[in-house]
Amino acid sequence: MKVSIIGGGGRVGSNAAFAIQCAGVVSEIQLLDANHDLAEGEALDLLHGSSAIADQRIYAGDYARAKDSDIFIITAGLRRQPDESRLDLINRNVALFAGILDSIKGAGFRPDALVFVVSNPVDILTQLAVARLGLPWSQVIGLGTMLDTARFRSLLASELKLAPTQVKALILGEHGDSMFPVWSSATCAGLPLIKYPGCTPTFQSQIFERTKGSGAEVIRRKGGAGWAVGLTIAEVVHAIALDQRRLLPVSTVQQGAYGLRNVALSVPTIVGRAGALAHVPVELWPKEQQALQASARALRETFAKVQRA
Repeated sequence: MKVSIIGGGGRVGSNAAFAIQCAGVVSEIQLLDANHDLAEGEALDLLHGSSAIADQRIYAGDYARAKDSDIFIITAGLRRQPDESRLDLINRNVALFAGILDSIKGAGFRPDALVFVVSNPVDILTQLAVARLGLPWSQVIGLGTMLDTARFRSLLASELKLAPTQVKALILGEHGDSMFPVWSSATCAGLPLIKYPGCTPTFQSQIFERTKGSGAEVIRRKGGAGWAVGLTIAEVVHAIALDQRRLLPVSTVQQGAYGLRNVALSVPTIVGRAGALAHVPVELWPKEQQALQASARALRETFAKVQRA
């Protein structure tokens, strides 16, 4: 399987490449970046370690060389400037993203290729990619709340002194202000997490607020997320490459689950070799259903305001 990472010279793209390399489940990793020298340097650094990890082809390339990719991972994005509004940043990223999509389309791509959107605002850009590339909804996947979910589980495990891999709890909806935690199905080793000693309503509120603010905290402390987002990107790639049919909180354009259509956000989704195979509308508490609907409304309002070239 061939994976091309657009924005591969940046922190997120290069960390994703490293996580994917370490698993050894794809045969080819191509890095593309506006700064070609940076992409060359990252590819060379990864290549230098390849003899210790897996037999893979790793190199910096271009859109023409990427056209036979199985997965296009788009991580390129712009940062917010001082005094810039959220909508202004969204519109700048939409313009950049539209150019990337046009480059992919112009170079040509396989009809069964998957587009994996990581750039923010991920839900808006996922919906835009479906429309602009003319692909079925199932072939365009956004990272969605995968990173939020990973942070949520890891923070829960840390505070409650549990094994991180045994904690199963979801964040759904928008990757943004209207995301929400799903306490109704949260478990540890199959047991209800809300009944675990110390998991009080106050604790639940505090841990979710810390999860919600984790991105800003990481930016403040080290300049931006890298390792955790790289690992969650790799988790989705593994589900595709190995056709695992994993149930993941990725963002896709909704097809009727929970009564939602024509909006991209995260609901439980089965992911395999063909992309998003199905949405699974597991039962939610009434307040969780209300939060999901509110998240969809917020995203529709934002999508209606963005400037699409």
